[in-house]
Order: sequence, then structure tokens, then C-alpha cells
Amino acid sequence: MAAAIPWDEAIAREIIDSMRNLEGALLPILHGLQDRFGYVDARAVAIIARTLNLSRAEVFGTLSFYHDFKRQPPQGSTIKFCLAEACQARGAEKLASWLEHKHGVKLDGGSSNGLAVETAYCFGNCALGPNALYDGEIFGALDETRLDALCLRATKNAGAQS
Repeated sequence: MAAAIPWDEAIAREIIDSMRNLEGALLPILHGLQDRFGYVDARAVAIIARTLNLSRAEVFGTLSFYHDFKRQPPQGSTIKFCLAEACQARGAEKLASWLEHKHGVKLDGGSSNGLAVETAYCFGNCALGPNALYDGEIFGALDETRLDALCLRATKNAGAQS
């Protein structure tokens, strides 16, 4: 994943135009924009709608339906934390409580100290749960110590990006 850059309409148009002819182009375009900018800017909705001959409501509806699409620039680092059944059976809920108690970060509760933790459901690493995803890398067999180290890594990276 490329480093997120500030919103740039010309770059956004390049991304949109490069994918406009794909079958079901809307989702790949939204992913492309988010990969490049770290979020999908509201100004992109009208451009996408015009390009794909969709209504702005259709584009916005898709953008707002999927939890992973962000509509604001990222405010630090994000860890995706699995709460699927296998990870729950291996103590994920206890670790979620640990996050809130030790780091002041509540699942899906926004950013705290440059770190946000979002709920996810299954990374396909069930045998090594509980799992988290950070910066495209899966971290398995999490316990309090490994989760603390992951949070430290993420907050250091968030500070380095500021």
C-alpha cells in the first residue's frame, strides 16, 4: 500500500479513469482512492457518479455501506482486530477489554493517542487466533504482551507520519 497523500483531484481522476471500464468498477475505484489517499473524499462521489453514469446516491450508498471505507483522512494508525468466532474462542474479547483498559482504545471507538482499533471478522488465520491486521500484516497468537507490542509499533508509526 502506498503512503497516503493529501486529496488531489487530478490523481483521483486518474485512478477513476484507469478503472472505469472494469466490470463492477465502483468497488475497485473506491478501494483505489482509499489506498492512495487513506480515505475516499466526498468530492470524489460526484466524479465517480458522472464517470460511471450512476447517481450520487448510489455511489454514496456504496461508500457508506461498507465499514472499511473511510470518509475522512486517517488520524494515525489503525489496527483491525478479529472478533470472529474462532478468535473469540481463543480470548479475543478479553484482549479487547485489555486494549480499552491498558491503552484507552475502544474497538470502533475512534482514535486515541494516534491509534484506532476496528472490529474485523476473520483473516483466515483461525488456528493462530486471536488475530489482528496492521499495515497489511497479520499478527496471530496475540496475548497481552504481543498486543502491547503491536500497539506500540502502530503508535510509533503514527507519530513518525505526523
